Amino acid sequence: MNQQMTTSTKLSQISRGWRLFDVNEKTLGRVASEIATVLMGKSKPYFVSNLDCGDFVVVINAEKIKVSGRKELLKKYFRHSGYPGGDIQESLADLRKRNPTDIIKFAIMGMLPQNKLQDKMLTRLFIFKGAEHPYADKFKK
Repeated sequence: MNQQMTTSTKLSQISRGWRLFDVNEKTLGRVASEIATVLMGKSKPYFVSNLDCGDFVVVINAEKIKVSGRKELLKKYFRHSGYPGGDIQESLADLRKRNPTDIIKFAIMGMLPQNKLQDKMLTRLFIFKGAEHPYADKFKK
């Protein structure tokens, strides 16, 4: 009777690819969940939750992302300066004018696991306002 044991994935077995996402006229939440899945590496056969198995992700046309309903005006982003009375609120429309890449980054951050691997996953995320990006040579295959 020959029983086979399941082996856990090692760091040396992880291979990273590059994925390009064009978010032109796509819905924010649907795209963010797909990108978060790629960053975590959940679609890979050797996925384990205690290792960072994901791919590099390049997102283009961030300024053209769309949201449904009245979220453009009603959705609020909060941050705090650390000083008393230093809370800052801004709507999605204001954030789109100031820095449209943050809209996608914040949505993806909320969908990644809140643990020590989150920062490592986010270092492999590159978001660009327009269609130009410096990683074109990674997608020539």
